Amino acid sequence: MSLVDYAVAARKRVPTWRGFHWQPGLWLAWTVIAVAASAAVAPGLFTHFSPTEGIAGAQRLAPQADYWLGTDQLGRDVYARIVYGASHSLSAALVAVAMGLFVGTATGVIAGAFAGRVELVLMRLVDVLLAIPSLLLSLTVIILLGFGTVNAAIAVGVASIASFARLARGEVVRIRHTDYVEAAFGSGGTFWTVLWRHILPNSLTAVLAFATLQFGQAILALSTLSFLGYGTPPPVPEWGLLIAEGRNYLSTAWWLTTFPGVVVIAVVLATNRISRQLSGARP
Repeated sequence: MSLVDYAVAARKRVPTWRGFHWQPGLWLAWTVIAVAASAAVAPGLFTHFSPTEGIAGAQRLAPQADYWLGTDQLGRDVYARIVYGASHSLSAALVAVAMGLFVGTATGVIAGAFAGRVELVLMRLVDVLLAIPSLLLSLTVIILLGFGTVNAAIAVGVASIASFARLARGEVVRIRHTDYVEAAFGSGGTFWTVLWRHILPNSLTAVLAFATLQFGQAILALSTLSFLGYGTPPPVPEWGLLIAEGRNYLSTAWWLTTFPGVVVIAVVLATNRISRQLSGARP
């Protein structure tokens, strides 16, 4: 066997999907994500009510046949607002994760691959970001950029860059010192060739699994910002904003906060379950 063949054969095994058909929890998680994604893409298929227009005489109605999850203080259907809120919450979380994934991973890969002073400078910057609480960092970015769904997503993304960079750097350093990478160098592979063909593919497995986990965390962070009044402004039906709007009616209209909260919890738990599978953890 040549050194190149040895390098290819010795690559770290990626997580397998063995037993996938026998995991009801995993199927349930994928179902929850599929339904949420479908609602985000085509909310009109799930409800005919408007998420922003109230119905006269239908203020704070309890869940019933006509209004499955009740109505809010302005007569708006809660189910419709949750369905239409999926597009705002999930798209914002996707932007936040994408920003942290690309910027953070690029930073970590550069630091781990080049080492030396480059690694020292970049990782010290990462340490500074890690020293700042993520919520405080997100609030600071929002204050600088202004309110809005996109700005909130950017703020959450900035707060996640350090975590992605730390993980990516650790994976690159670990892979860089394996036998098959040394064999690839010994067989005449250039730095960029070995980085692209051997180090990056084996380093990104854990990063992508972490990105799935961060997607759920991004939903929680965006909901928190909206709950505090720093995220999506009303009347946009964002999930965190729905919870915030219903907190003043907990004693008389419990459904205003309960159902949006259950949806947030369900989506976050589903993403966490999928992340465990992608990372190769046992069910």
